[in-house]
Amino acid sequence: MSLHRVPEPVLVLGATSLIGRYLLPRLADMRSVTAAVSRRDQGEGPGGVRWIRGDLTAPETIAFPYAEMVFGLCPIWTLTAALPALKAAGVKRLVAFSSTSVSVKASSSDRDERRVAAQLAEAEAAVRRFCEANDVAWTLLRPTLIYSEGLDGNVSRLARMAERFGVLPLAGKGRGLRQPVHAEDLAWAATAAAASPLAAGRAYDLPGGETLTYKQMVERIFFGMDRTPRILCAPLPLWRLGFRLAGDRLPGATAAMGERMNQDLTFDGAPAARDFGWAPRMFKPVFPHVETAPAG
Repeated sequence: MSLHRVPEPVLVLGATSLIGRYLLPRLADMRSVTAAVSRRDQGEGPGGVRWIRGDLTAPETIAFPYAEMVFGLCPIWTLTAALPALKAAGVKRLVAFSSTSVSVKASSSDRDERRVAAQLAEAEAAVRRFCEANDVAWTLLRPTLIYSEGLDGNVSRLARMAERFGVLPLAGKGRGLRQPVHAEDLAWAATAAAASPLAAGRAYDLPGGETLTYKQMVERIFFGMDRTPRILCAPLPLWRLGFRLAGDRLPGATAAMGERMNQDLTFDGAPAARDFGWAPRMFKPVFPHVETAPAG
């Protein structure tokens, strides 16, 4: 992947996140002067990253270093409280990640999902207001379904379920369209957007490089495990019943997820392609060690 020139010094919030795993080495390759915030001691990062211990829920306790460029990989609602301190530390350019869930989950049947969508929308608006009032050039990036083989809580969770049960159940025919996006591509997008003057003051949806049905996505997961797909398509009422009976054996799952398996959740990546060259990979995951993967 090509390297970009971004403003320096750089501060990364949420550096231990899924995207951060790829962004820090990328910044090291770019030889950017980088500091990163973490709630835990991390030792020395790639390329001599300077780690700063701190909790973004209490930004007043963090000694933020001087940084003209800030990448916000943390949940965007935790970023908003830190904005005044970041401005005092010299920030002039901000690239922050939100999620397409801001629209996808706004009308969910699940109350907690609707609450998350509202949090995202409120936080996005707060970031815009602060940056525009304080002369900070901002960009918001909204990925679709993020994955990184064995590490994420979306695609890799399905792989772990397939490993455990040998079969994956779908609600209905699983015809809803999806655009999974790899975390490494999102790290590339962060630096590309930061380096592009066209991206300042804009929000972008970041879909993956391929649109496929939910069932096709599940088939690719089986292929990535070097297994023949075993998929059980059940009518939605039966799927809901099975979900209730499964209980705690499906941690983090909700009944609303089954309802969305037949809904199209697609987004337009053309504006990002136009303004900073967004060109993500096709969805062809490989899971060499599913059985030992962390829970995401």
